[in-house]
Amino acid sequence: MASRVKFNVQSFPRPPLLERTGRHLRVKWNDKLIADTKEAYWVLETHHPPTYYLPPSSIRVPLSPTARSSICEWKGQATYYSIKNDGTNSVVSNRIWLYNNPTEPFVAIKGYLSFYVGPWDCFVDNEKVEPQPGDFYGGWVTSDIDGIVKGRTGNLDPV
Repeated sequence: MASRVKFNVQSFPRPPLLERTGRHLRVKWNDKLIADTKEAYWVLETHHPPTYYLPPSSIRVPLSPTARSSICEWKGQATYYSIKNDGTNSVVSNRIWLYNNPTEPFVAIKGYLSFYVGPWDCFVDNEKVEPQPGDFYGGWVTSDIDGIVKGRTGNLDPV
C-alpha cells in the first residue's frame, strides 16, 4: 500500500502561497451538504495547515452577511457570514468568511468562501478534518499534515 504524501507546515512559505488544490472538499452540517467542490484554492503559510477557499458556486445553502470584518496582513479585509440550519433552526455567525477585494497576490480567491471547522464537519478527499487549534485560525488539519502547527498551547507564535 502506498503511503500518502506528508506536508510539513514548517516548509510552507511566508508570505503565504495561494494555489489550486484539486482536492475534493465538502462541508456538511447534520447530514445536510453545505458545500461541495474540486475547484478550490488553498493557502499555505508557515506553521499553518491549509486554509481552503471554495468557489461561490459550490455553496448549497443561503448565507447572510454579518457586521464582522477583519484584516489579514496578506489578503486584505475579510467579511463574514451566518448560516441557518433548517433542521434545528439554529444560526451560526462569523464562521464563514471571504475577501471581496483581496490584495493582488490573492485576487484569484475574490468571492471564494472559507469555513472554520465546526459546528459543521469538513472533509478533504473524504477524510474528516480537525480544526487548527485555537479559535483564531481557520486551517484544516488532515492526516497528511506534519510539523508544529501554530495555535496549539505553548506555540501560539512559533519561531
